Amino acid sequence: MGSLGTGGFATLPGLVLTYYLTDSLGVTAILAGVIVTAAKVWDVVIDPVIGSLTDRDLARRGTRRRLMLLGSLSLPVLFAVTFAVPPALGPVGGAIWVLIAFLLTATAFSLFQVPYIALPAELTDSYDARTRLLTWRVVVLTFSILLFGAGGPILRGLTGNPTTGYLLMGVVSGVVIGVGMLIATGAAARSGRRTRDAAADAGATVADEAELVQESLSGRIAHDVDTAGDVEEGGIGATFRAAGATLRRSQPFRALLATFVMQALATGLMLAGAQYLATWVMRSEDAVTLLFVALIAPALIAAPAWGWAARRFGKERAFGIASVVFAVAALSTIGALWSPGTWIYGAVAVAGIAYAGMQSLPMAMLPDVIAADAVTNGRGRAGAFGGVWTAGETTGFALGATILAIVLAITGYVSSTAAETVTQPPAALTGIVLSFSLVPSILIGLSLLTLARYRLRRDDIESPDR
Repeated sequence: MGSLGTGGFATLPGLVLTYYLTDSLGVTAILAGVIVTAAKVWDVVIDPVIGSLTDRDLARRGTRRRLMLLGSLSLPVLFAVTFAVPPALGPVGGAIWVLIAFLLTATAFSLFQVPYIALPAELTDSYDARTRLLTWRVVVLTFSILLFGAGGPILRGLTGNPTTGYLLMGVVSGVVIGVGMLIATGAAARSGRRTRDAAADAGATVADEAELVQESLSGRIAHDVDTAGDVEEGGIGATFRAAGATLRRSQPFRALLATFVMQALATGLMLAGAQYLATWVMRSEDAVTLLFVALIAPALIAAPAWGWAARRFGKERAFGIASVVFAVAALSTIGALWSPGTWIYGAVAVAGIAYAGMQSLPMAMLPDVIAADAVTNGRGRAGAFGGVWTAGETTGFALGATILAIVLAITGYVSSTAAETVTQPPAALTGIVLSFSLVPSILIGLSLLTLARYRLRRDDIESPDR
């Protein structure tokens, strides 16, 4: 259920925020790109800090729940505020409003997401069990992307007025995101209570009970007290040194993270460009809903199949296959330059099948990376990995929107307020199509080079000496 929230936040701002800035608030394309990028640069700063804090919570309280709860409660309000810009503020005032509100919203999201990402490595030691666990998480994530990607624009159009439509979308979406996050947070709390009750029934001492709670919730993690103390004493500087150490010592993590960041950049670029493709190339603002249905409906069905492929061929090989299929499908949409039409939905559907694997498989590989690192470097650092991973993922998505904004600015895209009607130059239409097709396929191709450097296999995870 937590993926209902994470999927909503990852999808809706990426889909409509740049378009909201350029076509409702009258903000120039390049400034819109700066705003979206600034929020994600902030993620790079804050996510490793949150990773350190959530590891410390696990050591002291036996649960990562505290930060998850804070993020779950604050995000709905901040998300709605992001899309509540008063028209009287004008483009500059609106840009400042969105920048501040979205920075705060991104912080609230990270408070939940970083500990949430850390949990799978601590729930099971099994290579295949992690695949099953993350497969069903991604099924919910995929459903969430469909719900928000298709439902958000529908909500926006219900009032017939862009200003109130975006506000309605922000309020309803924020509430749904928050509910999903709160359910996951509550489940974490109940797990902690069950573990404490089990320890008490066994007649454990207070000290033994605390140890049982910690070990159960962290997958029998023996937390490195000295490392936690160093981070606490060193503050933020020590946190970033620890994040850098995580990257330096784990080659599989570097390879997997680089692959996922480039793919997030590609999918983030397509996500940000979907509304522009629908409005200016397919000549229907509502076509973005059909694009999302075409992308996500096949992915819902395909996610379990990718789990089977991972068990049969290995996660990294299945991930590579999914990436190649996605790149080919994305590249085929370049035909919209000459003949835009409903055939685009078919190409997007093929990409959707591959997209399910591109989401579930790296998420199932990340806990393996964390477990492999724990063998030689000690356990209790899943939050640090989660912080760096979340920072990389959000940076990739943000830079996708930034690249689109740069392309739009270079090709002469005409921004407008909600009350204006404009015509886009042919160069801008070409830029929109290439941003949705050629550029993402190139990025996916580059990601295969880093994936080839990922050398962690099943035997490394489930060898007898483990």
